[in-house]
Amino acid sequence: MELVAPVTGVTVVGLDAAGAPPHPVLAPVLAAAGLIVGAARHLAAVPVPAGTDTVALGPLAPALHRLADAVAAGVPAVVLASGDPGLFGIVRRLRAAGLPLRVVPAVSSVAAAFARAGLPWDGAAVVTAHGRDPGPALNACRALPLVAVLTAPGAGAAELGAGLIGWSRRLLIAEHLGTDAERIREVTPEQAAAETWSDPHVLLSLNADGGTPGGLRSDNQPAAAPVGGWALPETRYAHRDSMITKSEVRALVVARLRPRLGRLMWDVGAGSGSVGIECALLGAAVLAVEQDPRAGATIRANATAHAVDVRLVTGRAPEALAGLPEPDAVFVGGGGADVLAAVVARQPERVVVTLAALDRVAPAVGLLRAAGYTVEGSQLSAARLADLPGGSIRLAATNPVVVLTGERP
Repeated sequence: MELVAPVTGVTVVGLDAAGAPPHPVLAPVLAAAGLIVGAARHLAAVPVPAGTDTVALGPLAPALHRLADAVAAGVPAVVLASGDPGLFGIVRRLRAAGLPLRVVPAVSSVAAAFARAGLPWDGAAVVTAHGRDPGPALNACRALPLVAVLTAPGAGAAELGAGLIGWSRRLLIAEHLGTDAERIREVTPEQAAAETWSDPHVLLSLNADGGTPGGLRSDNQPAAAPVGGWALPETRYAHRDSMITKSEVRALVVARLRPRLGRLMWDVGAGSGSVGIECALLGAAVLAVEQDPRAGATIRANATAHAVDVRLVTGRAPEALAGLPEPDAVFVGGGGADVLAAVVARQPERVVVTLAALDRVAPAVGLLRAAGYTVEGSQLSAARLADLPGGSIRLAATNPVVVLTGERP
């Protein structure tokens, strides 16, 4: 098959992460190139014609300038990259620089890792910890049943493993894919944290329940908004003595928490777990803190019924909060001022509090403001349709609730 290239431009060629021979297009584009750019290991792996200018990648800016000059002068250029350069690779930066591109992908390191493990990955989320805050990648592993992480020095299997201790996960670490030093190992988070891993490597995070990995949804979106929606009726959750955040209140609370893939949310005083479960349905990683073991069993049952992963911490807040990973947002649905004080001491971006007793509102607002949060609040009073004998209907009031939202500037 002939690949049509720009008259003058840059050809980006992926070198196969699975160790297969280069694409047949590589030899002719190298022979015609006036400039070849790539990491030192890539330049050493291909037959660079004698006398051809090369740039070994370090900082990207100088290479971008050389490529732009080559395009302006009508000199064909080649960029060598690992695997599929369109998957968290150099294609994004080259496009942002306005360079005309032709891309010849190879097998990506993610595809190679799943293939080596003999696993399907059509339901996987693929994230990166390379060159950015690894927190969102870690939280994706905490939230979803099957995640592939492109790692980096200082944000690799040891660091991710340490952050996954306490979550039921098994980790597959693929080192040096496609080379003689290739190694694939399955470890626990604790084992990953205790070892030193060779770069580059890919981490696959899987549920440790022994079931089929992937969690592929009918809409083919592993972390999109749930098909069944959120702010679900209370009847969709097991609960006792009406100890559940009502759906009207839950709708506002979840909106204020802003859950999404890559964020970690605490549900403190979780009760039935409905708020945390709906945050998990929207892609967030969730820690539910609940002192009552009976409620803990209910939370587990509800999480299973909604097919989400919620980590349960059984204990009394604020003591149970010690040592938990730092949250992005916290819902405080139970506990007194000491619990709220312990939460704001951790300085999450957002804190959402529900209060039924009016005498608790002013102290809570004062505590949030003293901790540097801007505070908004509203009282929600809902009245629901209820049937009367004879076919009539009435409005049945639910108990009013004050919702406070504290946000760090």
